[in-house]
Amino acid sequence: MSAPANPDSTDLDRLHAAVKREKEDLAPESQPAPLWAIFLLMLVAIVAGGQIGQMTGGWSFDVSNPFSVAGTGGDPRPGGGAAGDALDPFALAMKKGASGYSVCGGCHQGNGAGIPGQFPPLAGSEWVNGGTERLIRVVQHGLTGPITVKGAGFNTPGGMMPFGAAMSSQDLANVLTFVRNSWGNEGTMVTKEMVQKVRDEEKRATQWTAADLEPFAEKNVPGDIPAGPGATAAAAPAPAAK
Repeated sequence: MSAPANPDSTDLDRLHAAVKREKEDLAPESQPAPLWAIFLLMLVAIVAGGQIGQMTGGWSFDVSNPFSVAGTGGDPRPGGGAAGDALDPFALAMKKGASGYSVCGGCHQGNGAGIPGQFPPLAGSEWVNGGTERLIRVVQHGLTGPITVKGAGFNTPGGMMPFGAAMSSQDLANVLTFVRNSWGNEGTMVTKEMVQKVRDEEKRATQWTAADLEPFAEKNVPGDIPAGPGATAAAAPAPAAK
């Protein structure tokens, strides 16, 4: 029996809907990968990762460091690897203090000049070149209120925060040694024993004022100075090369 010349529009709608439900045939190169192939690739990746980890020592820095010397883990760059072992205590403190100074450089600037009217200079500062005890106390506990540095007045809102409180005694000593011997400054080392002595004696929880610190202006924390300006103790000999 032949189809009617004018089929009902409802039949056409049903026909179109059925066509739309049909999935398009995918080209051979567009066929999805079978599950067994995906599983196999995952297995290969896991095994390969385990082998690479063993061959590289577990991705340790000594092995994976792009500057390391093959088979030694050493770093041939100046000052890299164990090169610091050959430095005397003063030179080593200066090297490490330069890195730690980044905490201070945002305010006091990389050249130690500070920002006029906002942050006092460290270069040529009597606060830096004076007694080590006042300097340690300032950085350990912070400073607030007006101060005078090199004849100029400063009164930074909020004052100086106690940045040193978050550092180890050795790290703080390194930074202070660096500051006391940079930008034309020349002062004795600050050692970790000196910093620890102040920390043990002073448990202050608030910032200092300039008036509070006046008694310590020229006072140095006692202790041997192993190297550098004003050294009082012979520097320990550098370890023999291995």
